[in-house]
Amino acid sequence: MEETRVLNVIYNKGGSGSISTKLNLPITFVRALGVSESDRTVEVTLRGDEIIIKKAKNK
Repeated sequence: MEETRVLNVIYNKGGSGSISTKLNLPITFVRALGVSESDRTVEVTLRGDEIIIKKAKNK
């Protein structure tokens, strides 16, 4: 499966002034990784200018 979507990053400012971000992924992408509500751990890697998201291996 290869599909590209343009998404917006959500910024949130906390009470202490710190900023955090969130990114909503399409459910089709998440399901394609094999991630479910009961097994939702992923591994995220920053490599240069790319973010790579993989389903985490069970340890």
